[in-house]
Amino acid sequence: MAQSRIAVFASGQGSNFAALVQAQREGRLGAGRIELLVSDKPEAPVAQRAEEAGIPSLLLRPKDFAGREQYEAAIVAELQRRDIGLVVLAGYMRLISPVLLEPYVGRIVNIHPSLLPAFAGKDAIGQALDYGVKLTGVTVHFVDGGMDTGPVIAQRSVEVQPEDTAESLAERIHQVEYALYPEVVAAIADGRVTLNGRKAVIAG
Repeated sequence: MAQSRIAVFASGQGSNFAALVQAQREGRLGAGRIELLVSDKPEAPVAQRAEEAGIPSLLLRPKDFAGREQYEAAIVAELQRRDIGLVVLAGYMRLISPVLLEPYVGRIVNIHPSLLPAFAGKDAIGQALDYGVKLTGVTVHFVDGGMDTGPVIAQRSVEVQPEDTAESLAERIHQVEYALYPEVVAAIADGRVTLNGRKAVIAG
């Protein structure tokens, strides 16, 4: 089923958010329309990006709530009020609890800077460099209750060069993210992604 009304969740600079907004402006987000930015850090630069793009924001500090469940319940209420069909995590630095996951199961996606299941969790780029791999990349996956464990939708590889630093490798990985994420979000918005168990297939 197509999911065209999108909320993007982000905690930091918002570069993937900006790439998604740019894709929408250029008609590369399919039927997808970004209706809301959600951030747990109201002071984060991504909030300014959303304001400049004319996209409404829901900026909530988790510490202002009694617990994670209450914080996410407030988010879910706003998502449902806006009839959001797809949640896109773009540098959102919080684990998702069942309060948010259950109403949106199969409708939350994330992007991770490695070829999962390799180098899950924090500092995936640093992990790849420390391990000495020759190939890493980007994964877009559905979100489940684990840490980067949901079904893989799409992956794209990036070669690790002998002279790479964390910064140089990150720059090349980010460029792949900015291209891949809008493609996958567009496919979901257009109803071209199907999930059978752990196997996600993009049609067309």
